[in-house]
Amino acid sequence: MSGGQFRKGQSGNPAGKPKGARDKRTALRELLQPHAADLVKKAVELALAGDTTALRICIDRCIPAIKSKDQPISLQGLSGSLAEQGEAVMAAMAAGEITPDEATAVMQVLTAQMRIVEVDDLVKRIEALEGNGNGKQQQS
Repeated sequence: MSGGQFRKGQSGNPAGKPKGARDKRTALRELLQPHAADLVKKAVELALAGDTTALRICIDRCIPAIKSKDQPISLQGLSGSLAEQGEAVMAAMAAGEITPDEATAVMQVLTAQMRIVEVDDLVKRIEALEGNGNGKQQQS
């Protein structure tokens, strides 16, 4: 396969999607828009007649699923070291104060904070070493 059509690391469309190009979903949505009221009315009729798929669609639109990740949570005792904060999250989850998904989200935030602290500490150490050695390595 010498001189193949595609080269590793090179985009097949380097210019990307043209400006103003419409998404196919947008075009389809625009086709449905003039009929929206009739379509909704029909979906409701089908749901009331016992069509479980139509019923599910109507209920999902009326009462969307609660996404716990989108809701603020309150945690008591989230202070101290990062390890202590992690223990507080696990204790809150074990006590049923927060869901496992909420605990996972908070732990991800704590992990990100830990990385920020580590990098900040390394930068300060490097700056201190460079400042003490005036840019030259110190000999022992």
